[in-house]
Amino acid sequence: MVYKAMTTRKKELPLQDDSSNLFLQIMISIAVFLFGVTLAGVLSINSMLATWNNSILGSLTVQVMPINDTNEEQAKAQTLAQQEKAIELLQAKNEVEKVTPLNDEQLQKLIQPWLGDGIDVKDLPMPRLIDVKLKKGAEVDFMQWAEELAQAAPLASLDNHKLWLNKLIKFADGLKLLALTVLILVVLITSGAIFYCTQTSLGLHKYIIEILHLMGAKDTYVAQQYAKRTAWLGFIGGIYGLILAIPTIFIIANLAKQIEGGIISEARLSLIDWSVIFSLPIFSMVIAMITAYYTVKKTLEKFM
Repeated sequence: MVYKAMTTRKKELPLQDDSSNLFLQIMISIAVFLFGVTLAGVLSINSMLATWNNSILGSLTVQVMPINDTNEEQAKAQTLAQQEKAIELLQAKNEVEKVTPLNDEQLQKLIQPWLGDGIDVKDLPMPRLIDVKLKKGAEVDFMQWAEELAQAAPLASLDNHKLWLNKLIKFADGLKLLALTVLILVVLITSGAIFYCTQTSLGLHKYIIEILHLMGAKDTYVAQQYAKRTAWLGFIGGIYGLILAIPTIFIIANLAKQIEGGIISEARLSLIDWSVIFSLPIFSMVIAMITAYYTVKKTLEKFM
């Protein structure tokens, strides 16, 4: 008998017939779509920063400037001799794990985006580059290394990437701050829409709610009915928003991959990141439920 009374009570508030349900579902769908795409951007930036830290902070670049001479063969031989001296010095360091001089083919790939396909590095006085991979956790005195390098190979210079990396990190942090601001705005706007729709519905069903109060129903009962209904709308709207967001994320990812050698192509979404994105319908359901519940509670306290 108690169960039957409870199921009958659930139909006393015709919330499924509210005209605001469709509007609220569409609003939540749009919000989850924007939230999902923006969240994917934030998570991608985090992975990009992690990649930069692993690949850049653990490495150095040594540049050997080319020697200018009327005899090209002699100038090239002297430049390569400077490079060998720099390699010998670096390989003798305990902090160094691997020293890799870049060959002509690798240098060609580096300059191709700026000079085009028809340029051959053999025809240019190109500096020689040496990639130096450091051991994990190695502490390096860059000033001392630069002085030793200048003595062994006067035309060689050391670049530890810190200045360049700091600029990239500031740029990435700015993008993250902008994206997080968008996320907060999306949540606030969605919560505001739920608040407005719930208050409108309370006004429409005011007399039914007054009758329920006379029959002994508590504010908590009414709030629970609204919370359940809005939670369902939040979940369904979240599903629709996620269905739209997933292909959009893949389209943006494919566009980023087309930037060959670009820093944006370093962005990746891990399995955990995808799990967070796929949980957005649950998140939208919880936000919708909590907002509707407390909106009803606070509003009824003023009405009654």
